[in-house]
Amino acid sequence: MKVSISYPPLSDSRHPTLGQNRQFQWFHNPSFIYPMVPASAATLLKQQGHQVLWDDAIAMKWTADDWYEFIRAERPRVVAMETKTPVVKLHWEIVRRLKEMMPESTVVLFGDHVTAMPEETLSNCPVDYVLTGGDYDFLLANLVGHLEGHAELEPGIWYRTGDTVESSGPFALSHDLNTLPEIDRELTRWDLYGEHLFIKSPNTYIMSGRDCWYGRCTFCSWTTLYPKFRVRDHDKVLDEIGSLVHRYGVRELFDDTGTFPAGGWLNRFCSGMIDRGYSDKLRISCNARVGALSLEQYLLMKSAGFRLLKFGLESANQSTLDRLDKGTTVEQIVDSCRLAKKAGLTVHLTTMVGYPWEDLQDANRTLDLARELLADGAADMLQATIVIPYPGTPLFKEARENDWLLTQDWDRYDMSAPVLKSPIGDEQLCELTQGLYRAFLSPRFIGRTLVSIRSADDLRFVGRAGKAVIGHLKDFAKRPRN
Repeated sequence: MKVSISYPPLSDSRHPTLGQNRQFQWFHNPSFIYPMVPASAATLLKQQGHQVLWDDAIAMKWTADDWYEFIRAERPRVVAMETKTPVVKLHWEIVRRLKEMMPESTVVLFGDHVTAMPEETLSNCPVDYVLTGGDYDFLLANLVGHLEGHAELEPGIWYRTGDTVESSGPFALSHDLNTLPEIDRELTRWDLYGEHLFIKSPNTYIMSGRDCWYGRCTFCSWTTLYPKFRVRDHDKVLDEIGSLVHRYGVRELFDDTGTFPAGGWLNRFCSGMIDRGYSDKLRISCNARVGALSLEQYLLMKSAGFRLLKFGLESANQSTLDRLDKGTTVEQIVDSCRLAKKAGLTVHLTTMVGYPWEDLQDANRTLDLARELLADGAADMLQATIVIPYPGTPLFKEARENDWLLTQDWDRYDMSAPVLKSPIGDEQLCELTQGLYRAFLSPRFIGRTLVSIRSADDLRFVGRAGKAVIGHLKDFAKRPRN
């Protein structure tokens, strides 16, 4: 069966950060994260003998006409697409056009929004199936088998029977991640993806687990997809890294697990990196959790080839961290940054503004802490966003119960302006977000960055990072609402 895993163009002028993203934003300076689970789906289907089309038209920068012409020429039996809240209405329109153009084809949507609200999408467009939960690689392979007539639908798949919307039952994350084949990098165009975080080339992504072993942050859309954490065997991950090093010459990778595994798994993985000699051949970055590791563990990670850790700062107000169920303290944020830096690791912080319960003084406290950490050398990079309550998250439920939502027009959930009521005005929130990025422009930070340049790779990295900062300042420029 011919199956297309597609990311249709969504705009002629803006770049949507859709694939493999826990948040969504239209970017001026685009970077594309390798969509790991769809890539796994493509590989699994190919292994089962299907003809798989990988057409990420967003990353390939196709026009809408290019994409429709491609689909019309290929006429896949199944078109499967990842969607998110801010673009779900655009995808409804695309589904309508696809069904008009190829009524014989089956159209499938998956992602966190349709997991939270599958019936809404089935009511608003002629999509044939909605896959819920985060194991849409396993579910898509199961659905294709069902369409061929030799498999019963697994739990988690929604569809129509006449005018009635039905499902095969609540999704169950019961799949063994170790049974998945190693991702076919050529099939899934691994060369298209990368972000300014990478220093060395070639670079790519892996995913050791799904998705976060803490998994309780109330704002995270992927808690909807992965309410429980599973991890691949550390030897399986090491085998994949070995293949990337020896087959593709990869020099740097990012593990996009929501929070990198800790404890004994981390120790075994790091020991394996050293024993196999991979720590001398490439550098690794990952998402990490403040307060989870000791200096000794950070030093072990450094010895194993780790370069950069992403920490969630989110807010410098303890009351906000508690409301978000972060399970961390402001002191742990500062201590973890300093310990990781002491071990020689690069620290990347993520922050948010626009909480309904924070006033301007609270938001400025976060801005001040971020500036201090960057200026003092306890952090190296920063990502700032406006908090968005995605459907399916505890924050969305809390916002609806407390009448905090300004709108439920999903187009507005794209982070260009707040959708939560706040004591801070829209323009001030955008200025605060820009202020977080302007922390990179402090003389102390610029001077330390210039002194740190040791190679042409470092120089190119600094150039890309500077371009990204300028792009983000444009991303959060105040724009009138439609």
